Amino acid sequence: MSLPRIFHPGPASGETTVRIEGETLHYLKSVLRIRPGREIGLFDGRGSEWRAVVEAYGPGEASLRILKKEDPVPSPGGITLAQSLPKTDKMDFIVRKATELGAARILPFLSSRSIPRPDAGKRENRLARWRRIAVEAARQCGRSVVPEVGEILSYEEMLGARGAEDLGIVLWEEERERSLKTLLRGGQAEGRTRFFVVVGPEGGFSADEIDRAAAAGFVPVTLGPNILRTETAPLAVLSILQYEMDFFSERATHE
Repeated sequence: MSLPRIFHPGPASGETTVRIEGETLHYLKSVLRIRPGREIGLFDGRGSEWRAVVEAYGPGEASLRILKKEDPVPSPGGITLAQSLPKTDKMDFIVRKATELGAARILPFLSSRSIPRPDAGKRENRLARWRRIAVEAARQCGRSVVPEVGEILSYEEMLGARGAEDLGIVLWEEERERSLKTLLRGGQAEGRTRFFVVVGPEGGFSADEIDRAAAAGFVPVTLGPNILRTETAPLAVLSILQYEMDFFSERATHE
């Protein structure tokens, strides 16, 4: 049986005891109902894990003793998901599932057909919520690394965020010549372990946006004849990338 896990920055060098407070304390004591003497796992979201034992609860805190540092679960590849802001709370779902499916980075952005246009205050609140969701999803699925959830970008800023080693892919329902399968099994993707995938909003991308993406080095592809919803497309493409590049293998150690 796997140990219950909680997110914590981790012990300082040589430290053998850590203290848990706030929301994490509530989760440990009232949600997980962990009693003193029970072993748990700690992860810092950056790739390190520890085994610890709950020694005692005090006023507003819990004391945990570090038992040992664990071997981290390998991080499944370098996939960035750039997601145009969808309506309602769909982004919550996308962040959660993208974390489970191994995305290393999630970049929300605004395109010409994005309906939500949050002001500065709402942006900060949404970012804080998405980052909490990423931490919780990483805890639940056993990831050692919490994906970065970036600031909400403009379309041009998003295009400029692609790394030099990333294969840029933009999903477009009107693409007729190149499928994702064709791209991944052709020479352009050979040896690649880093991908930057762009998913549009409910109304899709305009032709002008696709032209600008292509000019920036992105490759437009189709996922097939069916038009997927904006919250379905990232799950499909992340799963395909994981499978095609063998990131689902237990031996995968891509970073």
